[in-house]
Formats: sequence, structure tokens, C-alpha cells
Amino acid sequence: MKTRILFVCLGNICRSSAAEGVMRRLIGEAGMQDEVFVDSAGILSYHEGELPDPRMRAHAARRGYDLTHRSRPVRTEDFYRFDLIVGMDDRNIDDLKERAPSPEEEKKIVRMTDYCTRMAHADHVPDPYYGGAEGFEYVLDLLEDACDGLLKSLS
Repeated sequence: MKTRILFVCLGNICRSSAAEGVMRRLIGEAGMQDEVFVDSAGILSYHEGELPDPRMRAHAARRGYDLTHRSRPVRTEDFYRFDLIVGMDDRNIDDLKERAPSPEEEKKIVRMTDYCTRMAHADHVPDPYYGGAEGFEYVLDLLEDACDGLLKSLS
């Protein structure tokens, strides 16, 4: 049985799509493709069908990540299909809890930064959309740390 993980942010064009890309590479490097499946989604459907933000794709590409996911909104069936639903910030967590179809599915919701080990001071992954290059780099630093911690928690 594969562990199924869904990463969630507001629009699914920056943070959650990058988390999916980072985690996908870590899973590949660990040879765990048969054990872990990842996807990402957004609270809102504004960007449905779009590739990740070009700035996020550019910053990720410099680190060797190929972000090709197409944005999609969170759906009720996601709560049944995934074992972990990973929100990027408190607003995402609250929105996910409101959408959870039952208390059992609500238990699957976790915070991305809870898996940070090197950047344990972080309590959320900030949205870099309205910021500059340093915001995208910081988000990738956080996601690399948290995805590494999340993968280790699964082994």
C-alpha cells in the first residue's frame, strides 16, 4: 500500500506545487516510488489548469526541480484518497478542516512546517506570490527541509 500525500496551499501555483516537486525528487532519490504517491491542490480554483507560477518554476529549476503540475482545487474525494493532507499555513489548515467530510478525515490534516528539522523555528510556509526572489528561495529552503523530514517520518 502506497502512502498518499496531498500538499495544499491557496492557489496551487507556488507552495504546494513546489512541495510536490521537491517531494517527488526526494522519493525518487530514496527509491520509494512504489511506497509514496504525491499530488498537490489549492483551496481556491482561480488558477485551475495552470502551470506553477513562472517565478517559482524558475527558482525551482535552478535547484533541479521540474514543476509541471497543473493547478487544481481540493475536492471532497481527496479526503478519502489521501493519507496525509499537508497545509502550508494556518489559513490553509482552517480551510481544510472546514471542508473535511468527517472527524476521521480531519485527522489527516497536518502542517508542512511540523516536519522541518533544520528550520524548526518556522511555523508556516509563507506565500511568496507578492514578494521578490528571496521569498521564493526561502519557500524552497523550507520545503526542502520539511519534505526531507516528512519522508524520514514515513520510513
